Amino acid sequence: MEPKNIYLQDLTRGLVKENPVFVALLGMCPLLGVTGFLFYGFGMGVATTAVAFGGTLMVSLFRNLIPSQVRIPIFIVIIATLVTVVEMSLEAFQPELHEALGVFVPLIVCNCLILGRLEAFSSKKPVLRSAADGIGAGLGFTLALVILAFVREVLGHGSLLGPNPDTVIQLFGPNFEPMTIFAQPAGAFIALGLLLALFNMFTKRFNI
Repeated sequence: MEPKNIYLQDLTRGLVKENPVFVALLGMCPLLGVTGFLFYGFGMGVATTAVAFGGTLMVSLFRNLIPSQVRIPIFIVIIATLVTVVEMSLEAFQPELHEALGVFVPLIVCNCLILGRLEAFSSKKPVLRSAADGIGAGLGFTLALVILAFVREVLGHGSLLGPNPDTVIQLFGPNFEPMTIFAQPAGAFIALGLLLALFNMFTKRFNI
């Protein structure tokens, strides 16, 4: 019988202790490519979490039926199917977000975060634990995207919830000069490096 708190451990493990970005450095392409604005980063995180949850759930359900010799191709087919569903849903209900994320949504198929969780966890564990692990990994990835996007948008644009003029919030006065380097790809590397340093300081300080 599983301990009562094992599901909570599976859910929270990916947030800090095994965060896919700040610890494992996975998913770098979307992390650096879509975090120019907070809305884009959050949308990418939700899409990835949906695929991670669905993939871990399906692999765990059928783990005893999947031949070990072809498990990786089957995992990729499952992920690709879920990505197609997510992409079509975004195109139907959030066309602006779908257009902004562009090729990074189909590239979820290649995200090592998801394939890694399927191989290391879901193919060996029961359904509920796998679902909790998938959601936790997705939320950890989303958390990293949101934090990086927040830093980049505030410093690079001086705003939040852009670029839509109907939702954007200007945080500073007219004399504010944004650090445009953070709105560019090079700024994503700089911001990520600073966040990694802060994350390591935090985890060592509190022994996490």
